[in-house]
Amino acid sequence: MTELWNWRIDGARPAVVYPALAEALGRVVMPLAAADPARLPAYAVVCDVWEAPGRFGTVVDSYGVPERLSEHASIAALARLLGRDCLLPDDTLDAGRHLLVAPDGTVRPVHFDVTETDDGEVLSNQRLCTSADPRCRGWSRCQRSRWAPDSVAPVLAAA
Repeated sequence: MTELWNWRIDGARPAVVYPALAEALGRVVMPLAAADPARLPAYAVVCDVWEAPGRFGTVVDSYGVPERLSEHASIAALARLLGRDCLLPDDTLDAGRHLLVAPDGTVRPVHFDVTETDDGEVLSNQRLCTSADPRCRGWSRCQRSRWAPDSVAPVLAAA
């Protein structure tokens, strides 16, 4: 079985992301537009990287990632290589809640306001997921997450 990963990066050009992603995954990375299924190596990962508006506007969709690769360790490696903060969806299914992965490997839950535009989702108003915020307390989705409000973990704990 293969995985689909969807990440966002704070301000990295797609031309820089592809080689960094290949290094982070330890795999050949093929751009979706150039991938020929008949000639695709078995160990390759197909990716689509594009620019969307707003903060964390570089969007990365990775298709066919082998199950045995850790998503948290892979995105932490990418954040380190690029020297940029990265986001991945968390386990709450809340469109505005993500996990922020810093270049040092720190993982913490954050919230954004999400606005739908013709060019895709725009993230704005970044804020930490914290029990000091009434929206993150009590019976909120945040409390049921593996990533509780105020949690900060090194990437090894995240894997």
